[in-house]
Formats: sequence, structure tokens, C-alpha cells
Amino acid sequence: MTLAGLQPKPTKEETGWVENLVGALTDPIIVFPSPWKDDIPEDLKKQIPLERLIMNIKVEHDGKGVPVGDLEALVYMFPRTMDSPMTDEQNRLYFYCFNQAMKFMHKEVPDDLKLKRYEELTDYEMRQLDDLKRFIWDRRVKARKERARGETTAAAGETKTVNHETKELEVKTVQPSFF
Repeated sequence: MTLAGLQPKPTKEETGWVENLVGALTDPIIVFPSPWKDDIPEDLKKQIPLERLIMNIKVEHDGKGVPVGDLEALVYMFPRTMDSPMTDEQNRLYFYCFNQAMKFMHKEVPDDLKLKRYEELTDYEMRQLDDLKRFIWDRRVKARKERARGETTAAAGETKTVNHETKELEVKTVQPSFF
């Protein structure tokens, strides 16, 4: 008799944590559906897995929130900034995320963007940003489940092609009212 047979099965909570860590590295980058989505700077995209890992640890430690950081929210909003003029509230959210992302990446923020108004958000704006992050998280989890379902179907022997490339997922459901 082996010890492996005596090991308890991991709980759903334990496997969920591992699933989220793997997802931090493999989940698609969720962006605002726009023709400009291909113009997101590569240096921002490359930092997202690291930020996701850090946010997963933070959420696991704090026990609340979603593992989506300001950099990922910035990348989501980036194509939106090119589509049409944004409201003052949208600009404040975007530049707040921009300033936080630059701090995360240890890059100098240009002087004209170091305004006090972009360093802090009101409670209302913070709730708007949290709603956006929750939306991004929901889309990531949905994409992860769809990808896993496709791989399971393919493993069962059905003739279904599975695209293993991580690609950006276009949002087709209702987006947060702020955008």
C-alpha cells in the first residue's frame, strides 16, 4: 500500500488557489474591444503576469478583493482612450492607473502627469475602478474555464481543435457602466 493512496484530496479552495496562480501566467489579457487593441505597448503587457502573481498573493493574504491590479486595468482602458474623448472621471481613473503602473514598473512619471489629482481617487471613483477590476477578473475566469472545457473535450477524443495560444478576449457581455 502506498502513501499516495492515503493522501486526502485537495479541497476546492486549495485547487482554486493553484488554479489562480496558473491563470496569472496563462490567462488572456482582457482589453476594451476596439480597433486600437493591438497597439498596447509590449512593455506593459510583459508586466501583467508579474502583477497578477503579486495580486494573487495579496488577495490570498487579505482574504478580499480580486487579483487584478492597476496595470491590468490600465491595459484594459488603453484602447478606449484612442476611440473617442473620455469624460473627466474616466481620465482620472486612467491616469490614476497610469501613475500606479509606472510606480509598479519603477519608471519615472513625466512631470506633466504628476498632478495631485491623479494620485488619489474619491470613494466613488475607487468603487468604479473596483467594478472594472471585478469585470476584468470575471472575463479572465470565464476565458480560463472555456479553454479548460475545450481541452477536456479534445482529451475525450472529440475532433475539436483547441487553440493553445493566449490571445486577447473580446468582451461581448455588458461592460461596467463607467465605460
